[in-house]
Amino acid sequence: MAGAKGTPALVVLQAAGVTHTVHAYSHDPRTPAGYGPEAATALGLDPGSVFKTLLAEVDGRLTVAVVPVTGRLDLKSLAAATGGKRAAMADVAVAERATGYVAGGISPLGQKQALPTVVDETVYLYDEVYVSGGRRGLDIGLAPDDLVRLTGATVADLAHA
Repeated sequence: MAGAKGTPALVVLQAAGVTHTVHAYSHDPRTPAGYGPEAATALGLDPGSVFKTLLAEVDGRLTVAVVPVTGRLDLKSLAAATGGKRAAMADVAVAERATGYVAGGISPLGQKQALPTVVDETVYLYDEVYVSGGRRGLDIGLAPDDLVRLTGATVADLAHA
């Protein structure tokens, strides 16, 4: 795309003309908090508005789950939301290969393969939500409707404390 710069996630947003904000922070590979909580703290954001992108296999098919960093993915809920019977977390190497991103920097936007995506319903509690921008230390803020539309996501109750 002529003139588009940045990660594939940013290229998607730019090409779609979606209003978004870009937030970089210094990622500490030794952080015990995890990538998402680290991003929320480093950027001074409400942790509930920061979402992590996880990959699972639902009945053997890779599926993307986008849940708040304050919660845990409920695999049974993910399976039910996609009409499947059984879900398990995908192997990290499989997730990286399918998305084109490294773990801790997997964005729900601009992935190498179009995968079924489910976003946790709490996304609508915020005017702006934050997801990985496609690399560790980079988050993107955007409207929940834009996230759901650009990922072709289903919205469901996926996360639990």
